[in-house]
Amino acid sequence: MALANDLRIILATRGALSHLRSIHSSSAASAAQKIKTFEIYRYNPEKPDEKPRMQSYKVDLNTCGPMVLDALIKIKNEMDPTLTFRRSCREGICGSCAMNIGGTNTLACISKIDASNLDRPVKIYPLPHMYVVKDLVPDFTNFYNQYRSIQPWLQRKNEKTEEKGKAQYLQSVDDRSKLDGLYECILCACCSTSCPSYWWNSEKYLGPAVLMQAYRWIIDSRDESTKARLDKLRDPFSVYRCHTIMNCSRTCPKGLNPGKAIAEIKKLLGGLATKDAPGLETAKLHK
Repeated sequence: MALANDLRIILATRGALSHLRSIHSSSAASAAQKIKTFEIYRYNPEKPDEKPRMQSYKVDLNTCGPMVLDALIKIKNEMDPTLTFRRSCREGICGSCAMNIGGTNTLACISKIDASNLDRPVKIYPLPHMYVVKDLVPDFTNFYNQYRSIQPWLQRKNEKTEEKGKAQYLQSVDDRSKLDGLYECILCACCSTSCPSYWWNSEKYLGPAVLMQAYRWIIDSRDESTKARLDKLRDPFSVYRCHTIMNCSRTCPKGLNPGKAIAEIKKLLGGLATKDAPGLETAKLHK
């Protein structure tokens, strides 16, 4: 009988200790939470009477990935399904998640959350000086129309005799290296929307991203429409609204230099530079 009583006391004590441990673990977990505030621009076109506003969300960084896009996805999945933004690759390749984070145009997927200062909120806006479709989604219609205007494809004089897919166009190693720092552009528009000249003249000035792509085709040794491409840029606005403020090069999330590309176009337009002859006969394999 005494043994049975002792056993009950031991079991009761173990149960109490287990309960205390669970309370302690719960409080410790609660105390260990890393809460970060995200202030996000909200605009709903379906409610025209409501002005755009900033909405705050609190995210526990212990249960969130390290990037701003991780936090946005967590907010959308777990807190507010109405939050709208673009995203795709999550690897800094597609450019879909371009937005203004902490005052800088960048990609949310490669923008790391500052976990060292939990008191400082992360402020997120859509790319500046563009029409907003909803929340963090800007309207890229004008941007893509400008990109289309530079005809971003290889152009040849003898396209009828040089059948596509039948043979390669040759390019020397040196000529190929001239495209480095240009072809990597992902058209995220971070550079163009950071440019004051583009803010003021976005209907006429092509902007850093599009001009860098224009230069990519102008300088390509395989392209034979250099003169026609340059002639399209000779008006007062397409290129010459650039005042070398260099916001574009500072903000590019890929580390590219659109400002340099624009300067090279100006040199070609002004006759200070000319396009070199191809190092190899580009259409030799077509003959």
